[in-house]
Amino acid sequence: MINPSLYIDLTEKKGKGVFTSAVIESGVVIEVSPVIVMPKEDRPSLDKTLLHDYIFEWGPLKDQCCMALGYIPMYNHSYSSNCEYFMDFETETIFVKTVREISIGEELTINYNGDWDDQTTVWFDVVE
Repeated sequence: MINPSLYIDLTEKKGKGVFTSAVIESGVVIEVSPVIVMPKEDRPSLDKTLLHDYIFEWGPLKDQCCMALGYIPMYNHSYSSNCEYFMDFETETIFVKTVREISIGEELTINYNGDWDDQTTVWFDVVE
């Protein structure tokens, strides 16, 4: 499920991103997408490819990895993100929920650290 107001467009500094054509209230699940789960042994090979930046750690013990489908890989990182994501290991899905109201034309972002307000430095230079 992807909210029908979401669309992919170019950002000014981060390449592609997810945007909305309608106001979205706080606390709304805007996407539920399946993932492809892979064993941890595949991670070193994936890390040598462009997919490195799109792979999530997976499982209660983070002993697997996954590639999310849908728009999930297109959400850019922000330390002050307006959305958060949750992993459902049982159904093998990731869902995204807004943490505040989102304006028309605004980019939707997640915090790659997991928690929407986590300030831990990520592995790349952040453009805000």
